[in-house]
Amino acid sequence: MNQNHQSSFKALIVARKAAAACVAITKAMHHPPKDLASQITRAAISVPLNLAEGSGFKDKRRIHHFQIAYASALEAKEGLVLAVELGCISPSKAQAAL
Repeated sequence: MNQNHQSSFKALIVARKAAAACVAITKAMHHPPKDLASQITRAAISVPLNLAEGSGFKDKRRIHHFQIAYASALEAKEGLVLAVELGCISPSKAQAAL
């Protein structure tokens, strides 16, 4: 995928912003359980990376990477919800990434 196409791929644009928000949120977490912040960060970063990689294919690998991106987005979302439930972040902070 060329740079112009990537800049018009809306899911990739949204995923980049959400990943950046997740990284900022996890850096500011208050006493997260071991590895929770890292897990959220890794899952969130995986989304735009898999979307970009999948965009480079025209076969079943494209769908496979998009499915991984979706699963990682769900994982990051659940991590943020859990962080709110555990009192590590406020609901309003989580909402920025959700």
